[in-house]
Amino acid sequence: MTGGGRAFVDLHCHTRASFDSLSSPAAVARLAAERGLTHLAITDHHRLDGALEARAAAPPGLTVIVGEEIRTRAGDLIALFVERPVPPGLSAVEAIEAVREQGGLVGIPHPYDRFRGSLGRDAAIASLAPLVDWVEGHNARLVGRGNERAAEFGLQNGLPRVAVSDAHTLVEVGVAYTILAGDPSTAAGLLGALAAAPEIVPGRASYVARLVTPVAKVVQRMRGNGRVHPDDGLPRAAADTGTDR
Repeated sequence: MTGGGRAFVDLHCHTRASFDSLSSPAAVARLAAERGLTHLAITDHHRLDGALEARAAAPPGLTVIVGEEIRTRAGDLIALFVERPVPPGLSAVEAIEAVREQGGLVGIPHPYDRFRGSLGRDAAIASLAPLVDWVEGHNARLVGRGNERAAEFGLQNGLPRVAVSDAHTLVEVGVAYTILAGDPSTAAGLLGALAAAPEIVPGRASYVARLVTPVAKVVQRMRGNGRVHPDDGLPRAAADTGTDR
């Protein structure tokens, strides 16, 4: 996955800064580079410290994009190129505005996943299409027809479609990715690359990898120090941008 003025990009990946992952940020960055990715977005839940740690540890040839997965009242959003976390519990429009104020980009993750916070549960998702920059047309952790419906949503609303790993374990990093023309290392560069016919390379997370997520939640709960995550009430770290546990 190298060369030709093309970028090999995974725009949705988690580290142990998330309540449902145990992956070391440095290990995630190392494996992304070894597997041929040129750009990796770390999008932990409401925290940036894992992304910052991964960026500091990134080997030559890998650009780590600092991002966040935001739980809004309507469902989840992905924010990229942000400098401070956007808090949970805002409306989708409020969260998008908060990202734009930082000069960031916004995408819709797994919009039709029945088991996670998905914007597609509400018919109002169509009203958000003009406000975002891409939709996940393929999420490697999604089962059923959710990816097909997401791709249809992107086509119907003129949104670029990307493939992502949504990795919560090391084995999943880069299992799905997007090939882009140009240099997506900046917000403007990524926006331009998304407009130029992204090539989706789908993949599938193993059932074993998906089963690790509930185990990670238990481990993180045992480590917990008082922060409650809005998804399921599990404790998380007390500081949004503090040092990882």
